[in-house]
Order: sequence, then structure tokens, then C-alpha cells
Amino acid sequence: MIAGIRARLEELEGSELDARPSELHVVLCWLVQGEIPIDDGELNAARRRAMFVLAAGGDPHRDVGVDSIAAERLADELDTPERRALLASSLEELPADDLPSVAAAVEALRADPELAWRSFALSLLADELADE
Repeated sequence: MIAGIRARLEELEGSELDARPSELHVVLCWLVQGEIPIDDGELNAARRRAMFVLAAGGDPHRDVGVDSIAAERLADELDTPERRALLASSLEELPADDLPSVAAAVEALRADPELAWRSFALSLLADELADE
């Protein structure tokens, strides 16, 4: 698994995402989603409610940021101290020390747990949007 993640981190380092740090944050959180266990029923129900919030605000396929009401709603619903701790440790374990842009993004997430948690929630919401 580490080799696969390392290859993705190297791709991110060479991408244009470092110019859009919020997108890079979401992708990094997406990479560690599997390390944060959330019951499928709880996750699906919370994502469905977030999608309703998103749809109520207009086009549900528009760009959504970490400060969107839908992402905040999902983050709030799924928030537990245990999940935040797992997210922090999973981000810390990413093998990115020699990848300057990725390492800076990981450090920004580690320095701001609220940003990390909202980015994680947005990564979960992005999965839902991609399925539609």
C-alpha cells in the first residue's frame, strides 16, 4: 500500500495542484480515507444529507470548497475525536518528506486540524459527487 501511495504522492508533487492548495489538501485526505473507519450506513446517510444541502443551494455539481455549507455539515456529522486522531496520524505517516509541495500541504493540514477535518469531509463528498 505504501508503494501505491508513494507513487500517487510523486504524481501530486509533479502536478499543478500545489498552486491550488485546497484541492491538494482534499486529495491528500482522499488518499488516507481508508485509514479512518466510518460505518457505511452512517457515512451514506450523512453524505445524502450533505447532498441535499448542496442541492438546496443550487447546482449540486458546482465547485464545492472546504468552507461550503455541505462540506461543513458533513464534517460536523462525522466528527469524533477518534476519527480526527486517526486522520492526523494517517496524514503524518504519508511518505512525503522529500516532496516539498506535498510535504508543505501535509504540514498545513497537521497544523490546522479543523482544515484537515473539513478537507477530509470534502474528500468524502467528492466521492459522492463523482458517483453521480
